[in-house]
Amino acid sequence: MTMKRGGDKMEAEILEPYQLSFSDLLDRKRCQLISRNVMEALGPNGPGLLCITGVLGSALLRRKLLPMARKLALLDPDKRNRILKEHRLGSDVPLKNPERLVSSFAMHLNYQPPSNSSLWYEAACGVGAKMDYSLEDDEEEDFNNLGVVFRELGFCMMELGLSIARVCDREIGGGFLEETLLDSCTAKGRLIHYHSAADQSFLREEAVRRKQSGKQVKYRNESSHFNLWQQWHYDYGVFTILTDPLFLSSHSCQDCNLITTHSYLRIYHPSKNRFYMVKTPQDSFIVQIGESADILSQGKLRSTLHCVCRPDKQLEHISRETFAVFLQPKWSHSFSVSEYTMEYLSSGSIQRQQILDTDEVSNADIDRIVPPLSSRIRDGMTFAEFSRETTKQYYGGSGLQSTNR
Repeated sequence: MTMKRGGDKMEAEILEPYQLSFSDLLDRKRCQLISRNVMEALGPNGPGLLCITGVLGSALLRRKLLPMARKLALLDPDKRNRILKEHRLGSDVPLKNPERLVSSFAMHLNYQPPSNSSLWYEAACGVGAKMDYSLEDDEEEDFNNLGVVFRELGFCMMELGLSIARVCDREIGGGFLEETLLDSCTAKGRLIHYHSAADQSFLREEAVRRKQSGKQVKYRNESSHFNLWQQWHYDYGVFTILTDPLFLSSHSCQDCNLITTHSYLRIYHPSKNRFYMVKTPQDSFIVQIGESADILSQGKLRSTLHCVCRPDKQLEHISRETFAVFLQPKWSHSFSVSEYTMEYLSSGSIQRQQILDTDEVSNADIDRIVPPLSSRIRDGMTFAEFSRETTKQYYGGSGLQSTNR
């Protein structure tokens, strides 16, 4: 893990997470050698995330899929609806709201483990000559491969999560993580576009045009107190797997990764008691711990408090594209929460610590917007109930991040 000083108040420090190579996960001996480092990164004294590099064939899928996020976000709503329906995608954000900061396109991924474990990558990712050829056709103009590429990259990322689960199980014992994920065999994929200032202006102008033509437009203010694309929160699944983000210029739609110094993913590091911007290698994958893993491991894995920051004024023309896969237990999975676990969840929360960071984030800010895990989980609660309670306390009518407050 490398930490560097940044140049402005939003970049107090940059964290380069522990990196492991994809080939390490395929070789049993090398996998055993890196397992302790994996646990140090994902355990209670680490930042709660790591990155995986060198995943063969994935760069092509990433470069095909991520630019589609911006195209879909700015597309005529009627045409977008037809495309999403054709490829069996939906959305979990109000796309009719022109004031939205983020557009998200989602699909449930039902994973079938390959019968021959030595061929898992071929089965899960399917990056063969035929797919390579199809990705090169009409790259800028259509969405013909949207659903295919979404699923191919999603299954690949699910398998990366299962590989990390096996490493953690070997160190923790019990095999509970991989077993829980295989019992579910379901994940949620989200293709996400974080809007630039120019994107928002375009959507407002389009909303005015649609309203003048008699079509319905739903306005809702989504401004952020911290000038964030995504507010501070914990993911509540087991693992979140993310692509290294792609940055695009609203002026030219060209790749702008060379002018960004980090991913704009910001995390809270519990043992350091500080906030960091995360920087990862291009075409790598981030593995981030969710609260379900925190509960299942009784604190041997640590969930990651994080947000996504917006660029400063000089880079406000930049949009951010990423693809996230959320690995979770099956909805009927019942959590066993002991007194020890509940005590840990309460004592380990950020609200009990005095934040030492010198920027604008304070204990009071976090208290106001992040409901503590101990208030959202109880013994015997199913994952479905935990999910509903978490969503309610964050975004419900009286939730801490509700737009109605």
